[in-house]
Amino acid sequence: MENAFGQPQNVVVFGGSSDIARALTKKLCAARARTVVLAGRNRTLLDEAAAEAHEYGATKTDVVIFDAEDPSSAQRTVSEAFAKVGDQIDLVVIAVGLLGDQHADEDDASASARMMTVNVTWPVAALAEIRHRLIAQGSGRILVMSSVAAIRVRSNAYLYSGAKAGLDRLCQGLAQSLEGTGVKLQLLRPAVVRTKMTTGLAEPPFTTGPNEVAENVMRGLASGDAVIWSPPLLRYVFAILRHLPQPLWRKIADR
Repeated sequence: MENAFGQPQNVVVFGGSSDIARALTKKLCAARARTVVLAGRNRTLLDEAAAEAHEYGATKTDVVIFDAEDPSSAQRTVSEAFAKVGDQIDLVVIAVGLLGDQHADEDDASASARMMTVNVTWPVAALAEIRHRLIAQGSGRILVMSSVAAIRVRSNAYLYSGAKAGLDRLCQGLAQSLEGTGVKLQLLRPAVVRTKMTTGLAEPPFTTGPNEVAENVMRGLASGDAVIWSPPLLRYVFAILRHLPQPLWRKIADR
């Protein structure tokens, strides 16, 4: 359970080998997370992330292998990860995602379906099992990685931003459904982040690094904000952008 300072000690991270997840895991361990289970598809990267967790203070780490292209694996993956913790879960992080290539994918039925499966279907299936288990436990927090792209879908990235919009909206309702259960869901909405996934892409305004996102998450977990923006200024920027007339939004967003 969380320590006396409200810091999570038992953590499960789905998508645990991603750059953002690794940066966050290190900060959680430095803040006294002691048991960390990392789930993903790349065993080598997961083992590297587990070693980092040990370096930053974790005393128990383990990994779970799964493929987010297979939604039928979600329930098993969640069950296995929770079993490896072997105690109450304080924090579950959903950091599963696929950026894809809009121009290559938009006329490809299989690639388009893959974008929806990884970014929406697998996380939603996993959340159903996580919700059930944490409510039964009577406590716990869920952090779901969304994106500022979810706030208003862009035509030049509609597969990714549309998928994130679906996940974002569902999680808002899920968070409301958890009221009074002892369980809380928080959304993370980062701007573009310099990671393996964005290598070679142009950097728009408000681009940050994984460490900056992790710092904002740590502050958001401490404050309990329903939505964690990274950088925080985007909360106000998108309060304006979401209401722009569509022709003006197109000129700004599709550059």
